Amino acid sequence: MFLNNSLLIGAVSFNNLNYDVLKEAFWPMVKGGIMYTIPLTLLSFVIGMVIALVIALFRLSSSKIVRGIGRFYVSIIRGTPLIVQLFVIFYGLPTIGLKFDPFPAAVIAFSLNVGGYAAEIVRGSIQSVPKGQWEAGYTIGMNYSQVLFRIILPQAARVSVPPLSNTFISLIKDTSLASLVLVSELFRKAQEIAATSYEFLLVYVEAGLLYWLVCMLLSAVQGRLERRLDRYIAK
Repeated sequence: MFLNNSLLIGAVSFNNLNYDVLKEAFWPMVKGGIMYTIPLTLLSFVIGMVIALVIALFRLSSSKIVRGIGRFYVSIIRGTPLIVQLFVIFYGLPTIGLKFDPFPAAVIAFSLNVGGYAAEIVRGSIQSVPKGQWEAGYTIGMNYSQVLFRIILPQAARVSVPPLSNTFISLIKDTSLASLVLVSELFRKAQEIAATSYEFLLVYVEAGLLYWLVCMLLSAVQGRLERRLDRYIAK
């Protein structure tokens, strides 16, 4: 009897799904993703990787002061929540005269965050390249920059693809925090629609599915890229 009642309740709940809300929410969330979530992710990742390379080289420097600066930066980024970093930039800096619009503030926060985490990935990838590669480059007359960019980084890039891909996928999900500083990205649209329709469960589950689909697509691209890079490894 209890089982029958449970099945009846489940059927009623399924039949009562508000499909109109799901349809109305779909395109605004997709539009928010295309116009804000994806550009925010791409910009933050590219800028973050530039920061990561600089900080990684700082961490590998022969100067104790430079190494200390790199270590301090990584410690600050990894030791504080992303939401705190975002709030400091958007709400905190205006108190000292530095005011940013929502989207640029989010780009700055996410870029700095990616830079701190990816720096250790880049550093480890560079260190994984045999030291003989450096010596070989110097032997044929290359300077430090030439050896780094022509020999070391191309080899380190292959090693860093899996962890950096995971960082990129995590960044896509982290961009949902930009809704807290009024960026009209995917999750912000979901919040607005849920607040007016009161269908919180349906709308948030739909938003979660959209994030999941994007992450699944990127995971497939990551796997394809890894297999392609494996072709250049001597077996």
